[in-house]
Amino acid sequence: MKKILFIALTMILSVGAASAQKFAVVDMDYILKNIPNYESANEQLKQISQKWQKEVEAKNEEAKVLYKNYQTELVFLSDEMKVKKENEIVAKEKEANELKRKYFGPQGELIKKRESLMKPIQDEIYVAIKDVSESKGYQLILDKASAVNIIYYSSKIDISDEVLTKLGYSK
Repeated sequence: MKKILFIALTMILSVGAASAQKFAVVDMDYILKNIPNYESANEQLKQISQKWQKEVEAKNEEAKVLYKNYQTELVFLSDEMKVKKENEIVAKEKEANELKRKYFGPQGELIKKRESLMKPIQDEIYVAIKDVSESKGYQLILDKASAVNIIYYSSKIDISDEVLTKLGYSK
């Protein structure tokens, strides 16, 4: 009997504690779309990415041209010249792969550029969300645009517009 009473009391207290917590939702996609700096940073990244992709494709094309020339000259080449040409082709392919890795790899220039352009915007948004949540007494803020599975939320707890206002942007 004491055990059942203890469990019931614990459940009542935990429900009371949970109901005292305040939650809110933000839509990061919505916020980011309303920040002009974010759109210009994305455009910059797109242009840089396209430029670097063309460089990588040019290196790959050079390797293809070397290979085609090698194929047409193959019957006229000595064994020593064949090895030399093959090494040139391999070196050019390796150069193209290294350039691709340099620009688009996990530690590549594109990642670093994205970090330098996006981090200040993300930090600014984080500070604004933190300020709004502290002023309103929210203990938990969820991003409805993230992978968190939110099945339903009341628009009353969506503070996205307040965050934009705090950042100095209007909707």
